[in-house]
Amino acid sequence: MIDLSPSRTLKALLSCVLITFGALSHAQQVFRITAIPDESPTELARKAGPLVKYLEGKLGMKVEFTPVTDYAAAVEVLINKKVDMAWFGGFTFVQANHRSGGKVIPLVQREEDEKFRSVFITADPAIKSLADLKGKDVSFGSQSSTSGHLMPRSFLLQNGLNPDKDFKRVAYSGAHDATIAAVASGKVQAGALNISVWEKFVADKKVDTDKVKVIFTTPPYYDYNWTVHADMPVALREKLAAALLALKKDTPEGKEILELQRATRFVPTKVENYKGIEAAAQNAALL
Repeated sequence: MIDLSPSRTLKALLSCVLITFGALSHAQQVFRITAIPDESPTELARKAGPLVKYLEGKLGMKVEFTPVTDYAAAVEVLINKKVDMAWFGGFTFVQANHRSGGKVIPLVQREEDEKFRSVFITADPAIKSLADLKGKDVSFGSQSSTSGHLMPRSFLLQNGLNPDKDFKRVAYSGAHDATIAAVASGKVQAGALNISVWEKFVADKKVDTDKVKVIFTTPPYYDYNWTVHADMPVALREKLAAALLALKKDTPEGKEILELQRATRFVPTKVENYKGIEAAAQNAALL
């Protein structure tokens, strides 16, 4: 005989509700990514669009790009698990690693990030070398930027220049493209930024290279990576890494994503790659 008692019926209804809620919850699971704001918000959104769509297909869940206001916010949202993955510069990764007590994992980096470089640019024809920056107004990007501040500062110190003592004024533009604009407009006599953004501006003819020129290119160092929280399930982390490593320029989808990311391809990375940046940050009293 079928039990149609009220208690039995209520239990059955609750069971159905829970099953349905669980299914909806799983279906609505969102994977959130962010990136340090080293370029304009519109450029970051443009770069993220195709990658978001690609990851949705590979992960089987909704993916959202969550912009942040500054570099520090990018660190905080990942270590507090408000996002699942963050695009960090080498220095912001080191900061996140320290702030979280080693609870973040650098997943992949672009092949270009194994030998990344920064450039110093100027529109002043009298400035031809780093030594000529003495007594000048010089702009970095964000204070937490690897390629727009930390490593340029480190190489200046190695060349006998202390920005805080030898420059007339140290400015912080907040982003690489803003540094180019500050130099081109004459707001500062020189600036430091990452070589990738500079080359993109040159290729797109967004900067007049008859007026704005590179006076120094730094030696190479490790830089950007995609980082996840160490609490991410291993299966999801492996699936995510596999999806990023699978991107190739021989497919239309892969070509579009990699070109927007200014990457030849993604390669595995590890914490040890960023020990040099950690040492540079400590030497500059920035960590």
